[in-house]
Amino acid sequence: MDEPIPVIRDVDWGVAKLMPDVDRPRAWLLTVDGAPQSYVDLDDPTHLEFEYARRLAHVVDCTAGPGTPLDVLHLGGGGLSLPRYTAATRPGSRQDVVEADRGLLALVAEHLPLPGDCGVHVHGVDARAWLESAPAASADVLVADVFGGSRVPAHLTSVEYARLAGRVLRPGGIYAANLADGAPFAFLRSQLANFAAVFAEVALIAEPGVLRGRRFGNAVLVASHAPIDTAALARRTAADVFPARVESGPSLRRFTGEARTVRDEDAVESPEPPGGAFRVG
Repeated sequence: MDEPIPVIRDVDWGVAKLMPDVDRPRAWLLTVDGAPQSYVDLDDPTHLEFEYARRLAHVVDCTAGPGTPLDVLHLGGGGLSLPRYTAATRPGSRQDVVEADRGLLALVAEHLPLPGDCGVHVHGVDARAWLESAPAASADVLVADVFGGSRVPAHLTSVEYARLAGRVLRPGGIYAANLADGAPFAFLRSQLANFAAVFAEVALIAEPGVLRGRRFGNAVLVASHAPIDTAALARRTAADVFPARVESGPSLRRFTGEARTVRDEDAVESPEPPGGAFRVG
């Protein structure tokens, strides 16, 4: 059997690379312009390599009882790691994946094909445009993992965007977003302010060193119109191979401080990781 070889292709937003994992026979790392986007194990879709992907999965796991099918909207596709995980752990779920980079979608469809009849539907559309036309109260979970390279696009960082997300979720639904920032956390705090203005409950999952400002890193913002089971989330994230902390209530309000909501006209991309913090290859 031939050894898998890297695949390099120009896509809409840069140069994508698929690199095989020498330790797992059908596992691949996807990068765009050197920034890691996804890790996919075609033989084991429940294997999530990245810390932030595991934390997003913990949110999905805590949304409903084990195996319960969910309606999930994913903003940002990458290699479709979390949709594959959800399809494997919650058969019968209906999932829509929205990814603006059609070249990337074509690469993934060719080299990392989804299993047939898995309930995952992929759309080559801008994330915000999809939200604006999506039916109200149509999703149990909304996962946002949209990066242009290593930065979240500005039109997905405003309070107006947060309102659109709130409209699409069902009353008990939950929102989870992968974000990245470092001290003094101006961007992350503005995102917390945006979602606290729209949702009744907000929480944050991050590695303690990131929250203490020791390094730039990922944080998962969680929001819901209903109470969030932060205790269950905390148990899962603390026991993970990459331990993390869940902040909510007074401690999260202290972290957010005096940050204000950001309107469309003032919205900016998330910060560039310092020194190529997330770059590989």
